[in-house]
Amino acid sequence: MVNVLNHPLITTKLTIMRDENTSHHLFRELLKEISALMVYEILRDYKTIEYSVKTPTGSIAIGEKMDKEIVIVPILRAGLGMVEGILSLIPTSRVGHIGVYRDEKTFKAHEYFYKIPNVSKESLILLVDPMLATGTSAKDSIERLKKDGFTNINLVCLVGVEKGIQTIRNEHPDVKIFLAAKDLYLNEKKYIVPGLGDAGDRIFGTK
Repeated sequence: MVNVLNHPLITTKLTIMRDENTSHHLFRELLKEISALMVYEILRDYKTIEYSVKTPTGSIAIGEKMDKEIVIVPILRAGLGMVEGILSLIPTSRVGHIGVYRDEKTFKAHEYFYKIPNVSKESLILLVDPMLATGTSAKDSIERLKKDGFTNINLVCLVGVEKGIQTIRNEHPDVKIFLAAKDLYLNEKKYIVPGLGDAGDRIFGTK
């Protein structure tokens, strides 16, 4: 299932991120803000369980808490830019990391790092990466998480194209995909068009 989160606050901020003249500092801040807005929408129907607390008046208030742990897993390095925004909304989340690099000639993804908190395999995994291009990095990351026993995985990206979406649909039809925008196509260098450019370089001010 693919969900494009069409919200004015998301689309207007994303437009500024697309601008080639936007500084890396502003790009990074907007990525953080959009990530928070996206997760707010993603968790709108999330299941909670009853939870009671004692208030300063000495009475008991019946409220709610999340029924599962939430683990944010950025695909390095660009995915790191989305973590802070999500943590601002869900500070109790745990954070794992998956390191994947793309071969510039074959465009295949290769894993070089994997570290996930020791949590229940039923925990909600938010696998985050700003771009869903060929889908290879996301596909391999999902496979690695499933190999580790995780079953509740959501893929959260800012911008994606049909090629990447189909890669995930074909290999992992059980994984929900959330996007801020669906773009047109991949160019010959496998960059999303119109896209954002190289998200990692724009987040960290590198070239």
